[in-house]
Amino acid sequence: MKTIKFQVEDGVALIGIDVPGQSMNVITEQFTTELEEAVDKVLSDDAIIGAVIHSEKDAFMAGADLRMLMGLAAMAKTASPGEIFKNAVRLNRILRKMETGGKDAKELMRSKTKPFAAAINGTALGGGFELPLACHLRIAADDGSVKMGLPEVMVGLIPGAGGTQRLPRLIGIQASLQLLSTGKNISGKEGVGFGILKALAPRDQLVEKAKELVKANPKVIQPWDQKGFKYPGGGGAMHPGSVQTFMAANAMARDKTYGNYPAVQYILSSVYEGSIVPMDKAVEIESKYFSRLIMEGQAGNMIRTLFVNKTAAEKGARRPKNIDKLPTKKMGMLGAGLMGAGIAFVSAKAGIDVVLLDRDQASADKGRAYSEKLVEKAVKRRKMSKEDGEALLARITATDDYDKLKGTDLIIEAVFEDRGLKADVTKKALAVTGDDIIFASNTSTLPITGLAEASSRPDNFIGIHFFSPVEKMPLVEIITGEKTDDRAIAKALDYVQQIRKTPIVVNDSRGFYTSRSFGTYVMEGYAMVAEGINPALIENAGKMLGMPVGPLAVGDEVAIDLSYKIMNQTKKDLGDAYQASPGDVVVDTFVEKLERFGRKNGKGMYVYPEDGSKKHLWEGIAEHFPRADTQPTVDEVKTRLLYRQIVECARCFAEGVLTTPEDGDLGAIFGWGFAPWTGGPFSHMDFIGLDTFIKEADRLAETYGERFSVPDQVRDMAKSGKTYYPALHAAAAE
Repeated sequence: MKTIKFQVEDGVALIGIDVPGQSMNVITEQFTTELEEAVDKVLSDDAIIGAVIHSEKDAFMAGADLRMLMGLAAMAKTASPGEIFKNAVRLNRILRKMETGGKDAKELMRSKTKPFAAAINGTALGGGFELPLACHLRIAADDGSVKMGLPEVMVGLIPGAGGTQRLPRLIGIQASLQLLSTGKNISGKEGVGFGILKALAPRDQLVEKAKELVKANPKVIQPWDQKGFKYPGGGGAMHPGSVQTFMAANAMARDKTYGNYPAVQYILSSVYEGSIVPMDKAVEIESKYFSRLIMEGQAGNMIRTLFVNKTAAEKGARRPKNIDKLPTKKMGMLGAGLMGAGIAFVSAKAGIDVVLLDRDQASADKGRAYSEKLVEKAVKRRKMSKEDGEALLARITATDDYDKLKGTDLIIEAVFEDRGLKADVTKKALAVTGDDIIFASNTSTLPITGLAEASSRPDNFIGIHFFSPVEKMPLVEIITGEKTDDRAIAKALDYVQQIRKTPIVVNDSRGFYTSRSFGTYVMEGYAMVAEGINPALIENAGKMLGMPVGPLAVGDEVAIDLSYKIMNQTKKDLGDAYQASPGDVVVDTFVEKLERFGRKNGKGMYVYPEDGSKKHLWEGIAEHFPRADTQPTVDEVKTRLLYRQIVECARCFAEGVLTTPEDGDLGAIFGWGFAPWTGGPFSHMDFIGLDTFIKEADRLAETYGERFSVPDQVRDMAKSGKTYYPALHAAAAE
């Protein structure tokens, strides 16, 4: 066996998991095969009294190999439901054999079976937690490293190895649903409290303690296989407590997901249906719902973007080859406002020395104070030690003196969005550092090629666009100008990797990719306001679509007057080529006439009470944009908000702003919160089919205007049968 080390000590089989080529154990097809082989060895050898399953690595197991799941998703495009189910139920049946000894219910009641114990060190997630749940005995390390949970819902799946059945039978339906539906992890101490673990033990004694448990329990039977078993707290179709739990859980799930994540509903169904049938049938019910999710395709999209592509980006998938690592040791941060202060904090947190510079010392000190507050909060919450916090702050030097930029190896500029101001600070900084340094702008809209004119070395000039708040938002958009060279790209990507963010790389254009595409969500909301559509309908439709907040709320957060400034700058730059949006009149009215700029001045589309009470939509909107007599359906509003964003993303790809769909999907979800259930705009187009997408976009264009018109590239792809992710479709064809 290649993934398992099998040996016998004192009559106890030690099944050591060690999947080769992986930093952490994962469930692969080979591991599944070898696990069954190991189980059969234990059950068939009379000299073996039981087994201990443990890890040969620093952590127990991280769950299923995502590449294997992607293979299942590809297979689902051509395979029958029966074939998918056969693959899905296999591990469930192996674990069932392990816990029953391969005996039927009557025989098991008479003679019980050999014990399997799990010795859990560190992380045990997904299938890596379901494996211990199927063991009769469980202990874990007492060093605080244990993290157990079933996070499958986060990638659009349900647990597929008995998690929806064993966990409720161990800790009760209500408690288990809280973990299953959220993907929340629990610690070793919590595991003991729940009754999942027998005990905690020193890491170096785990296997020996587990062996002792096996010897002390030579014949065992799982609680749920015993006659008269009852769920903790009640279960089944008629138990009052169970009925009440499912009624509440169903309503809460709908409130949180708006029906966009079928995995949550399938988890509820698996737990409910499984609670009224014997265990053998229950695990098959779970596999049925798991198979449905694979067949429906959403999970494959989510896994690809949220994990596979994200991991690849963070490991340098877009980094130019044959360039040595270019770590940042000392950087200059020009501008100590909200963005600059946030960039300074995450950089210092990563061990980089930061010169935080602003127009005067007071402004620079204010920017450093931002980090002081974040450190104070982290120390108070015990997420950072006092010593680490002090060391972080010591790495930030606040100043108004450009001479202190000497010795830096990266400059990032984050001053106000004004070309003249940006050019001024660029020249002042480069006068000290020299033009050989990599210089980056954090601009969100101004083309990098134009800003690079302030430098005599435009090949060293690049865009590094952060999102606010910097310390929380995971994405960084790297923008290449017309003359940006590979060394600058490599430096930017290495820096982003240092601060542990997720990068995408895009080409230069007005608004680049994220700002340009995100802006359509807000402007479509404003366009609907201009049409007299109920603002509450617009906002609720946005949230029901799966966006973090409605378009009017996010417009207030970004600031309506910022949209106004960008709009007017664009008009000035493009002249007659400017294409007006139906939402422009709303922006003009709110800024010029009403002076309602958004949250920044306490009034925008929303009212922000001075007493700190909950914000609410401004009733005066209807006075300036009267309510239409006929209101659209919520589905129509959702479709408009969704398609307007996707069409703009498709245009970015067609124009070469984006060069890969992976960057497009990552940028959308992690940059502006595009509905995660889709896997991203390009995944969604592939998912529903380009013909279907074009047909609906054409309907919207005819009804609402050319802004919904898809680029010719999409039509050409549809005619030739191409997709944005051809590799997945090719795998399915094979």
